[in-house]
Amino acid sequence: MTSSSTRPVSAEYPKLPARLRLVARADGVLLARHEFTRGRVTVGSAPGNDLVLEHPTVSRKHLELSAEGDALHVKDLQSKNGTRLFGLKLTEGFVSVGHVLVVGLVELRVEDGTRADAATFGGLLAVSDPMRDVLERLRALASTTKPVLLTGEPGVGHDAAARALHLGGPRATKPLELVSGRTLAAANGEAMLLGHAKGVVPGAGERAGVLVKASGGTLVLDGPEALPLALQTKLLTALQAREVERLGDGARAPIDVRLVTTSDKDLSAEVKAGRLSPELFRFLSAESVVLPPLRERLDDLPVLVRQMLEALGPRARGFSVSAETLARLEQHPWPGNVAELRDWVEQALAVGGDTANPGATLDDEAPEPAPPTPQTLDYKRARDEVLTSFEKEFVTHLLRTFDGNISKAAREAGVDRAYLHRLIKRHGLDAS
Repeated sequence: MTSSSTRPVSAEYPKLPARLRLVARADGVLLARHEFTRGRVTVGSAPGNDLVLEHPTVSRKHLELSAEGDALHVKDLQSKNGTRLFGLKLTEGFVSVGHVLVVGLVELRVEDGTRADAATFGGLLAVSDPMRDVLERLRALASTTKPVLLTGEPGVGHDAAARALHLGGPRATKPLELVSGRTLAAANGEAMLLGHAKGVVPGAGERAGVLVKASGGTLVLDGPEALPLALQTKLLTALQAREVERLGDGARAPIDVRLVTTSDKDLSAEVKAGRLSPELFRFLSAESVVLPPLRERLDDLPVLVRQMLEALGPRARGFSVSAETLARLEQHPWPGNVAELRDWVEQALAVGGDTANPGATLDDEAPEPAPPTPQTLDYKRARDEVLTSFEKEFVTHLLRTFDGNISKAAREAGVDRAYLHRLIKRHGLDAS
């Protein structure tokens, strides 16, 4: 990036929307947001800024932005910890919608403020820019027959995205089969995949395999890395030959399958570790889509909660979630992503029960207890008390969720393993 404010705006920048939105997050937690049209916007920790970021790495007057033509002009105001874009220190330059500035240790994303209505595709909803981008990508892939690999953290909604690909394409009325690699890795997995003649599986008659059942439609395979290597080879052979050979009698049957694979693992690492065939990986990942974690699409919280309540039918009728509760939910880090949010909705509804009055709100059943009331009126001490309480409860939740496996807990929480060790020690917790 250039340090000169006279740099011409490049043609690579699309036209700015009439309204812009700045969304600030630190460690995945929403700090603040600010919407504006034109004019100058200042960002910093001091109260007088347009966007106030109460974070120790943000200077009192950190940076300013101003719309110039088709891009946003950014100027760092000689901040202590600097401003970065694409990993490079930025003194002065231009950004556009979708760019993320790193302000100290706070991520500041520039979003289209006019995109307020939820985008839909195959049962999926999105208000946030990251998920809108995913929906556009899925919509483009739905009409093809190419294999698609859906990855992302546990709980981001792999199955829902796979169903959307099926329902949003020309095969929507055809079969949809879902199978787990872990299930196929168990006994009779080859027979389940390819089918078998009578007598091959004790006590079972002749049965078609999932490849034949899904023919004409879509097969969703979750966790291909769990398949034995020999079965991975047979799966790839059948898909490439568009034909299966049934176990027991060798009967052949043509297949026409659109394969969608899902995984919460790094499949490149699984290949290097020898658990996934390189040939199968290349086939599966002809097209790939990374599903964003919930902490990066918090603008979707209201529509997701509403959709989940609607899916629960009559027993959720009359319930709603207040703006205050949604604001509190946005502060939760959601390590379990959309799956964790669904659990919260179910739990909150169960607590409300059938005795709740029509129109009752789910204000008091957040995924974690509300922060305790500070024991002091001194702002800095009160803030430190709340942060300390949150840290201890969150780390305790992590250790319980992952049975004391610190490496996995750190990875899923998106923090450094050494830092998690320090938090455990700081709060006197026992990892076991």
